[in-house]
Amino acid sequence: MVYLAHTAHWQFLGLVIGCVGWILTMVTAGQNEWRLWYIEDGSVVASGIAWVGVWRACFYSHSFPDYEFCRSMGITDTFVPLEITVSQVVVMATVVLGLAGNMVGAYAVRNIYFGQKTPKFIRLVFCGAGGLYVLTGACCLVPLIWNMRSVLTNQTIAFPPEFHLPPAPIRQKVGVAIWIGIGASIILIFSGLLFLSYRYPIRAQRLTTLPISGERHHQHETAMSGVKWDSRAKNNPAFLAEEDL
Repeated sequence: MVYLAHTAHWQFLGLVIGCVGWILTMVTAGQNEWRLWYIEDGSVVASGIAWVGVWRACFYSHSFPDYEFCRSMGITDTFVPLEITVSQVVVMATVVLGLAGNMVGAYAVRNIYFGQKTPKFIRLVFCGAGGLYVLTGACCLVPLIWNMRSVLTNQTIAFPPEFHLPPAPIRQKVGVAIWIGIGASIILIFSGLLFLSYRYPIRAQRLTTLPISGERHHQHETAMSGVKWDSRAKNNPAFLAEEDL
């Protein structure tokens, strides 16, 4: 088995940061602070700020100042804007893709340290892991950028009465969940590029001695015919061919 552990240090780093990026995507999916809504009417929203995520909207109320008042948002809800509906699907898909990337990446690194696979198979597995990481990072960026655009253009959401939120805030601000997700996407794409950059080492083949042809071959045999081996000599001139003298 060829020793290859020294050839995959960067890919091992890519696996570590890929796992970190995948964890951050799950944090992004579970966070409520995708959008910060600043509300002027404080009769219901005590803090004046509501947190709008992809799964629910929350705020602190006067009735329960120590607890968050939350209402969930589903894919079938008609009031949910398209960017949030797409985010619910894509974010969960990125979690699955990131998990698959981690599994394939771990298998690829394992083959470097313990496996006995062919070079073609090893390169294929590394390319598969890199492709999954890059795809995960790219898919994660789509809902993040879309929601950021909605925040920057102050898009409205027609919340039902039970949410106790106005359809339009005074102003909006990009929440911490979007910034975490962007960081996770960059990490995942960088990890994928590390896996895609792996190159299997090329082993040098031993050079074979070319046959001596024609008259030179006859002269070489003549020079070597009467020579006896002297084990005590390090450089015996009798072993030199005529063309080397």
